[in-house]
Amino acid sequence: MRTVPMGTTGLTVPVQGFGCMRLAARSAHDSGGRSDPEAVIHRALDLGATFLDTADMYGKGANEELVGRALRHRRDDAVLCTKFGVVRGTGDEWSLRGDAAYVRVACEASLRRLGTDFIDLYYLHQPDPAVPVEESVGAMAELVTAGKVRHLGLSNVTGEELRAAHAVHPIAAVQSEWSLCGRRIEEMVPVAAELGVGVVPYCPHGAGLLSGDADTARKRLAEAAPGYEELPGRLRALARRRGVRPGQVALAWVQHRADVWGVAVSPIPGTTRVSHLEENIAAADLRLDGEELALLDVGPAHAGWTAEGNS
Repeated sequence: MRTVPMGTTGLTVPVQGFGCMRLAARSAHDSGGRSDPEAVIHRALDLGATFLDTADMYGKGANEELVGRALRHRRDDAVLCTKFGVVRGTGDEWSLRGDAAYVRVACEASLRRLGTDFIDLYYLHQPDPAVPVEESVGAMAELVTAGKVRHLGLSNVTGEELRAAHAVHPIAAVQSEWSLCGRRIEEMVPVAAELGVGVVPYCPHGAGLLSGDADTARKRLAEAAPGYEELPGRLRALARRRGVRPGQVALAWVQHRADVWGVAVSPIPGTTRVSHLEENIAAADLRLDGEELALLDVGPAHAGWTAEGNS
């Protein structure tokens, strides 16, 4: 798979990675059509999607443990990324922490769960409104000095927050939702391009809003992302014409935005099935022409659905 540089820090990643959030340990008698989660990770590595993403909030640490088990004998094959800063409560509630003391504690806990001595790319999952982003990044920079982290990233930030953080320590990548129906990130992308920071889109398929039959998808979009209702029909028509899956077209569109904005992009679609993983990775070689891109250019720019920091 082709590779791209994330930022100016020396980090190089494949043009498409793999988001591990949806993977969870399961029993052999409760597959639900899913593939074995560790087998999915191994297949991603085999196909070159070595840019693996998780977070300490996914399954309250269980997802990191799963990724760690999968990489027990393949750590050198992966560019391992995780995130901190979103603290899950006993139920669905969550809070944010970005103070220096918590940065250190969170990193040690992630290293233990992942079974590794270092994290390739460590993200602040979402800025803590009670803590200046400069303080959080300053503490993260100390982890780089200590050899526990190799590169720093941010997730769900504004352009101003990215600029402030980058002044403290070089930021390799910003992770945020970016899809055909979720383009709020494009308010921040010009700053990333200016600073030479890479972009890691999560939910590049639109977090399910574009899936299902066209009528169902239209209804979802009318509620969640007004102005994008025409997308499902156009997406499916284009996919049929090209002989590919709609999700592959959606991924190809995200890759095209790298050329539009002049930034390095590596989306991290997630799945629980090896077959879907293989389809997603095949999309890295799919190119859309100008007419096709114009067909998909619907809805207001800098708008659409957003996960608001929970991915």
